[in-house]
Amino acid sequence: MAKEDKKNAWKEFFWNPRTREFCGRTASSWGLILLFYLAFYIFLAGLFALTMYVMLQTLDDHRPTYQDRLSTPGMMIRPKGEQLEIAYTVEYTETWERYVQALNNFLSPYNDTVQAQKNYECKPDQYFIQEDSGSLKNFPKRSCQFKRSILEECSGITDRLYGYSDGKPCIIIKLNRVIGQLPAKDGQPPYVTCGAKTDDTDKLGELLYFPPNGTFNLMYYPYYGKKAQVNYSQPLVAIKFLNITKNEDVNVECKVNANNIPQGNERDKFAGRISFKLRINSID
Repeated sequence: MAKEDKKNAWKEFFWNPRTREFCGRTASSWGLILLFYLAFYIFLAGLFALTMYVMLQTLDDHRPTYQDRLSTPGMMIRPKGEQLEIAYTVEYTETWERYVQALNNFLSPYNDTVQAQKNYECKPDQYFIQEDSGSLKNFPKRSCQFKRSILEECSGITDRLYGYSDGKPCIIIKLNRVIGQLPAKDGQPPYVTCGAKTDDTDKLGELLYFPPNGTFNLMYYPYYGKKAQVNYSQPLVAIKFLNITKNEDVNVECKVNANNIPQGNERDKFAGRISFKLRINSID
């Protein structure tokens, strides 16, 4: 009998035919609750949409409103090998052909014909400033030509193997892009210098820099961003190792020098410099 009463009580809770209540509430009561929550969630959705709209009004499609910018840009090499270690044997083509292919792939956008077609021939040794005219946005902005032929012996044009077959390899260095940075003052362009670590000083040998003196010409700055300068080509510096000691590890460090770029950084001690290992083996 008690079980029957309990069963009937549950039935009446879900649906009471006398009061016409479902789960203890009438249809009008359920309607008011649903109406309240509908209005509540519509309000929340509207508040979220308004917040997003206001935030998006502060953003620029072509330039970040805020950027965690280091005062010293980072550097990278090509080819970079595994863990910034380039090692091969001169007599064995299979040990260095991947480095040649990596350089070919990297430099293909710098082909002279491609650069002449896409980019502008700028006036060298001065910044290429392209300001907006009030509310009139100057987009897309022009980019200066950087032709691979500038790299001369390391361009892959006169020597398609970049010196790897002769034990005189080329390494290409690029600076990371920093929007709006002017990396020099008083018209003195930044330049790259490379040297051996302390224990390897006598192993490095003579170096050649392309362009001459390893400079990044001022006409490639400032950089306005990927969307603003869709065809931007980063300037490069190539280093050719002429007579590095064979069959030994040589630890090399390259750094960028400029009169307004500090050396090192508390947040990144390797900012503005890069270290890599070079080993050229020969069975001769």
